[in-house]
Amino acid sequence: MSEVQQIKDQIKNELALQNYQDLLQRINTKCFAKCVTKPGTSLSGSEESCLAKCSTMYIESWNLASGTYLKRVQKDGN
Repeated sequence: MSEVQQIKDQIKNELALQNYQDLLQRINTKCFAKCVTKPGTSLSGSEESCLAKCSTMYIESWNLASGTYLKRVQKDGN
């Protein structure tokens, strides 16, 4: 593998990591605001359930959008 390809792969990996970190930050911010109405020392059962459902929704949406984007890029690149 050439040095240029290694650099490209490293940049791609760093971008993927940044995207993942951004996703986690959005999940934390949005889901916490939506699900935890009265912050305390622990989460109630309904808050835990809400956070789990909200997190799953965000991840599924992100996966769908990412997959659609990758297919479009591959299609346009061919």
